[in-house]
Amino acid sequence: MDEQNKNLMLATGLSLLVILVWFTLYPPSETDDLAQTPPAASETELAADALVPSAAGETAAGTGGTQVVSNAQAVAEAPRVEIATNRIVGSISLLGGRIDDLRLKDYRVAQEGSAEIVQMLRPVGEIGAFYALFGWAPGAGMDPTSVPGPNTIWTQSSGATLTPDAPVSLSWDNGSGLVFTRTISIDADYMFDVTQSVENTTGAPVTLAPYGMITRHGIPEDLKNFFILHEGAVSVANEELAEIDWDEIVEADVDPKWGRPAIVQEDVESGWIGFTDHYWQTVLIPETKGNDQALTYDERSDVFRAVARAPSMTVPAGGSADASSKVFAGAKEWNTIREYQAAGVSKFIDSIDWGIFFFLTKPIFWLLHELNLLIGNMGWSIIGLTLIIKAILFPLAYKSYVSMAKMKELQPQMEKLKEQAGEDRQKMQQGMMELYKKEKVNPAAGCLPILMQIPIFFSLYKVIFVTIELRHAPFFGPFQDLSAPDPTSIMNFYGLFPWAGPDAGSIMALLFIGILPLLLGISMWLQQKLNPAPTDPTQQMIFAWMPWVFMFMLGGFASGLVVYWIANNTITFTQQYLIMRSQGYKPDLWGNIAGGFKRTPKGNAANADAKPKSGNS
Repeated sequence: MDEQNKNLMLATGLSLLVILVWFTLYPPSETDDLAQTPPAASETELAADALVPSAAGETAAGTGGTQVVSNAQAVAEAPRVEIATNRIVGSISLLGGRIDDLRLKDYRVAQEGSAEIVQMLRPVGEIGAFYALFGWAPGAGMDPTSVPGPNTIWTQSSGATLTPDAPVSLSWDNGSGLVFTRTISIDADYMFDVTQSVENTTGAPVTLAPYGMITRHGIPEDLKNFFILHEGAVSVANEELAEIDWDEIVEADVDPKWGRPAIVQEDVESGWIGFTDHYWQTVLIPETKGNDQALTYDERSDVFRAVARAPSMTVPAGGSADASSKVFAGAKEWNTIREYQAAGVSKFIDSIDWGIFFFLTKPIFWLLHELNLLIGNMGWSIIGLTLIIKAILFPLAYKSYVSMAKMKELQPQMEKLKEQAGEDRQKMQQGMMELYKKEKVNPAAGCLPILMQIPIFFSLYKVIFVTIELRHAPFFGPFQDLSAPDPTSIMNFYGLFPWAGPDAGSIMALLFIGILPLLLGISMWLQQKLNPAPTDPTQQMIFAWMPWVFMFMLGGFASGLVVYWIANNTITFTQQYLIMRSQGYKPDLWGNIAGGFKRTPKGNAANADAKPKSGNS
C-alpha cells in the first residue's frame, strides 16, 4: 500500500475510533434519572437548615428564637428587602435573613426575547428551592433559641433597597442580652458581602461560632449529566480544587460531628465552597481562617448543603464580635471571575470546568475571547482561532507534507522493491527501511498533523460546551447559537424558511443534517482527493465512506465546533496543495475526483493485484 495513504488512513481511522468510543461510552446528554421533581420543603426541614456543629462541639440546630415558621405560607408572606442592580433583581427574606430570590437580567432561558430571565435562587416552597443562609452556632450551655437561625424574623434596621451604592442592615435582639446585626452589600456584578456581628450586653462571656450555608433542595431538574461537564459541588481548600458529584455527597459516610452524610474539610485557611451548574454557580467565600467546610445531605428531606463554619469565638461581657463572608451567585463569566480571583478569591477561575486538558482549554479560550473582543463575532473568531492554530502547527505540517511529497517521488523505487521481494514481506520491509534512511524520509510524518488535531479538537469542544460566552453566541443567518447543533435542515430548506428543523438529538436530525455538516463532509472529501485513491478496493471503500461517516457523526456536535473543523480542513487543503506544488509534485485534484466516480469492473476489483492467468477460453 502507498505509505502516504497508509499514514492518512491510520490517522483518520484513529480519529474515527476516538469519536466512536466517545459516543459509545458517553452518549449525548440527557436528564439524569435522579433529577426528579423534589418535594416542597416542610417546616421541620427549615428548622434543620442550621444543623451544624455547635461552638461546644455537639450538633445543634439554631431555631431562631421564639418566632418559628409554621408552614410554607408563612415563608411566602415574610417581609422582604428588594435587590436591584444593573445585572440582577431579586429580594432578601427577613425570615432567616436568607438570600433566596435572585434572577439574572443579562440572561434568558432561551434565545427568544420573550423568554424568562434566568432564575438563580428560589425560596422555600418553590420546586428546586435554592438559597444562602447565615447564622451562629451556640456554645456550651447556650439555649439554641438564643442565637439567630433559619427561622428568625429579622428587622430591617437601615437601607430600603439593596443596591451597589446602598447596603442594608438587619437586626435581631434575643431578649436575653445578645443583639445580632447582619449587614449585606452587593457589587455591580454577582458578589454579596455579608458581615455578621453580635453585641454581648449580658454580664458573662458567651461562646458561639458564625457560619454560612448554601442550601439546595434536590438535584437540579435540568441536570445535563454529560461526562464533559461537571455539575454538583465545587470547592477550594488551601489551594486544592475539588469537584464533587451529587451522588458522591449522597453516598458519603455519616459524620458524627455533622449528624448526617458529609464530606468535610477541616481547618481551611483559605477557600470557598458551593454548587455549580452548567453556566451558573452559587458559592460561599468565608473571610475567616481555620474554617470547617462541609458538603452534607439530608436523605429525609432530599436537601444538600454547602457549609462553612468559622472557629468558635468568645465574646466578653460588654464586648462584641463580627465575621464576614462573601456569596457569589451568578453566571460563570470568565472575565468577571478572573477579576474576583485577582481581588483575592483563591483559584476562582477554576470554578469553570476546564477539564484534564486545562493547559490547552485555558489558552484556547483566552485567545478566542480576545479575538471576539476584536472581531465582535464568535463565529469569525473561531475561524480566526483556527488560522492561528494552523500557523503554530505549520512547521510540523510543512515537514509532514514535504515528507509526503518525497514519498510520492519514491513510488517507482518502492514498486521496484515490491517486484524484487515478491512474497517475502520481511525483505520488502527491510528494503523500504533502507530506502527511507537513504532518502531521509520519515513515513510516519504524514499522520502527525492529524494526530495533533485530536487534543485540540477535544479542548475546543470543551471550551464551546462549558463556557457561557459561547451560550447563544450568534454567527450569521440561521446560526444564532454556536453552542448548539446546526439548526438547518432540508426540512426548513437549510434555513431559508423561518420554521425550525428537527429537534437536536432526534433520528430526524441525524438523517436530515444541516448545511454545516454537509460542508464538513465536502471539505474532508476534497482534502482526500489531493492524493490518488489507493489501489486496494477495501481501502478505496473505506476512504470513499470516511468523509460522509464523519459528516453524520459530527452533525449533532455544537455548530461552533463544526465551523472550526470546516475551517481547519479548508486551511489544511490549501497548505497541502501549495507545499506539494513547491516540492515539484502537482496534485491531480480533478483527475482524482473524476476517478472516484468511475466504476471498477468486478473482475479488476477482485483481482486488482493478481497476475492474469493463461489458458484457453
